[in-house]
Amino acid sequence: MEEAFRLALCVMMGLLLLRGSRLAGAIETGNAVSKGSDEEGEGAADPQTLTVTTILQDPYAMARGAELEGYCLDLLDALAKMLHFNYKVTIVKDGRYGAVSSGGNWTGMVGEIVRQEADLAVAPLTITSARDEVISFTMPFLATGIGILFRKEAASQGASLFGFLAPFSKETWTGVMVAYLLTCLCLFLAARLSPCEWKEPKREENHFTFLNSLWFGAGALTLQGAAPHPKALSGRIIAASWWLFTISLLAAYIANFTALLRSGNEPLPIQTFEDLVKQREIEFGTVEGSNTFQFFKNSRNPIHQMIYEYMDKRRDHVLVKNYHEAVQRVLESNYAFIGESISQDLLAARHCNLIRAPEVVGARGFGIATAKGSPWANKLSLAVLKLGESGNLDYLRNKWWETTCFHKGPDTWSPLKPQAMGGLFLVLAIGLALGVIVALVELSNRSRRAAEREKKSCCSGLIEELSHRFRIKEGARENPEKVKP
Repeated sequence: MEEAFRLALCVMMGLLLLRGSRLAGAIETGNAVSKGSDEEGEGAADPQTLTVTTILQDPYAMARGAELEGYCLDLLDALAKMLHFNYKVTIVKDGRYGAVSSGGNWTGMVGEIVRQEADLAVAPLTITSARDEVISFTMPFLATGIGILFRKEAASQGASLFGFLAPFSKETWTGVMVAYLLTCLCLFLAARLSPCEWKEPKREENHFTFLNSLWFGAGALTLQGAAPHPKALSGRIIAASWWLFTISLLAAYIANFTALLRSGNEPLPIQTFEDLVKQREIEFGTVEGSNTFQFFKNSRNPIHQMIYEYMDKRRDHVLVKNYHEAVQRVLESNYAFIGESISQDLLAARHCNLIRAPEVVGARGFGIATAKGSPWANKLSLAVLKLGESGNLDYLRNKWWETTCFHKGPDTWSPLKPQAMGGLFLVLAIGLALGVIVALVELSNRSRRAAEREKKSCCSGLIEELSHRFRIKEGARENPEKVKP
């Protein structure tokens, strides 16, 4: 009986130990978390246990009670299954990524790898040349850059007073102004060339001066109308083409302006880093000692140098210790955070009142760090490449970057480009060309009939008629009394 009792006790202890070894995410000591590969075969050697350092940052590594979860934990689990190793996860003690201190020593996760306190660093750790000199990196598992994150309300405070011009792009507004001036010029020329509009250049005054043509075009553009109205066919063709153009243009402007107001996607006053430097309403900074700060410090770009000088002079006020502090500051004040664009995309997905500026600089990637010369670097690089080819990295990205912000209706808006209104400009151009051609035909017919009566050539009659119509001082501005002998 005693031996049977001992045997049953041993079996129960063995089952408990086996169950405990397979628990994922169980806290061992402090911030350490252990997990192993489930693919151990019979007779296989015990898999190696690696110490992995990481940093708490959403969504890469997050504490959920007694467990850790996140993108990096899922990635680490997939790598462990592929390469058959166990691991123990620890949180970096100083809460930093890794930079050279004033004493010449490396801090953060990089320092733990250098001091061999950890075998791997699986975290949003940027691959840089300075870090690559003291540790080894795998190929990137995430591509990123440097962007600007700010609050939508803070950006709207510096919105332009000329927001009513937003429905059209600058190129479109330029095209509209050119079309307006060209139409007025063609109307002016047609009124002078057409005999139906100006029968006797020597005795009559042409009411369609260039200023009157400008006034007529402006009146049609505002749907108000303006006198005088063209009487000749050529002038009416030009006027009808301009009316069609203005009606379609106003319809497009009103529709796009309405869509802009409904969507709330007003053009951001901060589109680039140059815009950020020029404005004074919003403060900006980054994580102290981060690779982003070093990027601006080492950059030779004048705009980047201005950003570094701004942050360096106000480092006690604008630099933050971590991403959590940066998010809180962006949410609570007029502060723009400069950091990894991929992390900012997540913050904008989780906080619907945050937005990232379109410009991204300094393309880079996140890699897994190992000790210099470690054989795990090549193994992990090959495993990361296989995960990318199989679509697992995309799956993890979509899983942890899922947005909680829902937009009603279309979530994108942009000003109308000239390409979207190319047909409208084409119709106007055809109308203007047709009007001028008709005016020339009318003038040539009149000149031909006059030349037949006076026994002259058609060319000489046309030239004489043109000289009368474009000698403004002698023809258009003379009173009929002064012309009579």
